[in-house]
Amino acid sequence: MPRHAIYESTRGFDQIDIEDELMKSREIFFVGAVDTDTCNEMIKQLMYLEKLDDTKEITIYINSPGGCVSDGLAVYDMIRLLNSPIRTVCVGLAASMGAILFLAGDIRQMLPHSEIMIHDPSYSRADIGGQKPHEIQHRLDSLNETREMLAQIIAERTGKSLDEIYKVTAEDSYYKAKAAVEFGLATEIISKER
Repeated sequence: MPRHAIYESTRGFDQIDIEDELMKSREIFFVGAVDTDTCNEMIKQLMYLEKLDDTKEITIYINSPGGCVSDGLAVYDMIRLLNSPIRTVCVGLAASMGAILFLAGDIRQMLPHSEIMIHDPSYSRADIGGQKPHEIQHRLDSLNETREMLAQIIAERTGKSLDEIYKVTAEDSYYKAKAAVEFGLATEIISKER
């Protein structure tokens, strides 16, 4: 997929990298799975923009199905530690850890037809075959600690109680833009009038 734009100048045709141009405007993208590579790239971009000017807003556009909790929390923590004001914009879907990244923003905007999904964490493809009961219990205890940590983040950012969050995260809970604002996940919906 092309990541360059071609334009005509007095020198002929030039190529510019679209992401570099957007970075100059302090706009970055988190698109795809939350994993080590995407999170490390995001942290580097955030650190670079913070170093340039920690008083100007950074906008992060998010379209992610989620992924690794530990990688996502590294980005969440980095965002919350920055001095730069952070605006997150949901374009498409911010699900699971993608939703947690979205919640890191000071201003949290959604496009009119975008969606957020929150739920309890799970082990993907966990194989407990051959494990002893105490080993399985240890994994469950760890998963419950992660569940509590994520629920606290959601509660803090939405203003809801932990009990309210546990009720909605027991299953996959999807929120269209209007419902996300009403629940406190988002602060506003972006419209043309704005």
